[in-house]
Amino acid sequence: MERLQPEHISHTRHLFFTGKGGVGKTSTACATAVALANQGKRVLIVSTDPASNLQDVFGVSLKNQPTPVEGIDNLDAANLDPEEAARAYREKMIGPYRGILPEAALQSMEEQLSGACTVEIAAFDEFTNLLTDETTVQDYDHIIFDTAPTGHTLRLLQLPSAWSNFIDESTHGASCLGPLSGLEEKKDLYAKTVDALSDPSSTSLILVSRPDVSSLQEAKRAADELAEIGIKNQQLVLNGVFERKGDDEIALNYERKQQEALRLVSDFFESVQTYYLPLVPYNLTGMDALRKLFTDEVAHQSDQKSTNKNDNFSKLPSLIDEFADKQEGVIMTMGKGGVGKTTAASAIAVGLAEKGHTVHLTTTDPAAHLDQVVGDADLPGSLHMSRIDPKAEVETYKQDVLNNLDDNLTEDELAYVKEDLESPCTEEIAIFQAFAKVVDQAKGAFVVIDTAPTGHTLLLLDAAESYHREVERTKGESSEAVKNLLPRLRDPEQTQVVLVTLAEATPVFEASRLQVDLQRANIHPRWWVINQSFYETNTQDPVLKGRAQAEEPWIHRVDNEFAENVAIIGWQPDDLVGLQQLKQLATKA
Repeated sequence: MERLQPEHISHTRHLFFTGKGGVGKTSTACATAVALANQGKRVLIVSTDPASNLQDVFGVSLKNQPTPVEGIDNLDAANLDPEEAARAYREKMIGPYRGILPEAALQSMEEQLSGACTVEIAAFDEFTNLLTDETTVQDYDHIIFDTAPTGHTLRLLQLPSAWSNFIDESTHGASCLGPLSGLEEKKDLYAKTVDALSDPSSTSLILVSRPDVSSLQEAKRAADELAEIGIKNQQLVLNGVFERKGDDEIALNYERKQQEALRLVSDFFESVQTYYLPLVPYNLTGMDALRKLFTDEVAHQSDQKSTNKNDNFSKLPSLIDEFADKQEGVIMTMGKGGVGKTTAASAIAVGLAEKGHTVHLTTTDPAAHLDQVVGDADLPGSLHMSRIDPKAEVETYKQDVLNNLDDNLTEDELAYVKEDLESPCTEEIAIFQAFAKVVDQAKGAFVVIDTAPTGHTLLLLDAAESYHREVERTKGESSEAVKNLLPRLRDPEQTQVVLVTLAEATPVFEASRLQVDLQRANIHPRWWVINQSFYETNTQDPVLKGRAQAEEPWIHRVDNEFAENVAIIGWQPDDLVGLQQLKQLATKA
């Protein structure tokens, strides 16, 4: 596997970087932009990520129009804010009804337009405006986009029925219906943009992944989605490949885990050209750091200062002790994929059971390894495990929707409904009833839930009109469990929320956005857990020691700006599967 150089991926004018949060899309895109600008190319780099740290990487304040990056010729940058665009779009849709419709109806409309789908389509709208503004972009040799649109968004925009009267007449309640209905005047503009993205002579897609299983799975999903609509000019960049120097125990184990994940690459990406970038011992911010990414020196720096751990952050047992004092309740672990929600939820459940409490642990993660926990006969207390199977719940939900559609729909209209049901919002709605039933079991016991519905979903289904429509479509009745759910989740005496993150820029920003989302639903997270921290280890490897030092400002930022309480879990050499390992994590101070 060859180490990435800018010329490997810069043979087209448009470069789109995509991948799950925290894999290094922004730093890789920025380093590529700097390298191409240093070669004399005129480069524009644009972010459409709501959690973008493009400004932090370059150390400059950016706007939604191209701005010269100080310190480097030929490079301009723009930071498009899709959330601001989504707010403007919501007001455009709702404003005419203010003073006409009841306040409750306006709130319901606003929440319908507050989900991930609206932001995603608003982001597409923003970069379409830029991409088609010839007076702005004609002077650039390369336009680099940090965060590409998903295959779902692009497929949705390609469906003829998305632009027909069907979007105004349908009552099936699809989650992407609202966002599209106000953008009909841009149909032709969007079609041209989608065509440009599919042209391999002008556009390349760079899939960025960490060398770990969950990141690779997400990259594979994105690759397949985008290939379905004709975006097949793809390259894969494995960012953060560890090059060990010495026999530090942490380093040996870290290398082993990466190599196990890398063996999956050839199975996942048979025809995709793959490159790698090494793990570097510092944060990729500032021009010096970005310029060094494509040189050989970066992986072997050994001049890292010792991390000064003079703070006394809590460990997981402190969190468990506080929860145990309440004797019963709901505990929800939340966070973006790959940060360790399942591990945290499992350890909390085991820790509470160790203290003699009855605990029901449930997860929506189909890959969660919890059978070993349930099967151990020596466990004090009573620990029960169940799994809400998102795939099964979604399939049942989809079938219910399709069974209740009008028989007179055209093929195009039916295609629209089916595509809309692939929305990321659909899964949350589909598992909502199962989630409500599980929460209802928290009477005289603890219910620990790995991955709960977001604040947006809870508000959406709390709105009378929205929930009535959901009940109508499934021909069901509003159960007591559903009626009681939101009040219970809002009561801190009954429910505690734990946000799980890593000590890195993107996971921290994404967790803070999730916290704001929950606060809109009047749910206030009690703890943040910073997982897999090198800061909490005694590694002597120069690269990993540098990573520990780079984590420190993010840990303090979480503590000072976002979290009511913070607990830190150190990097673990093995996947925490099985009772004994979870018990150790739950009890080791």
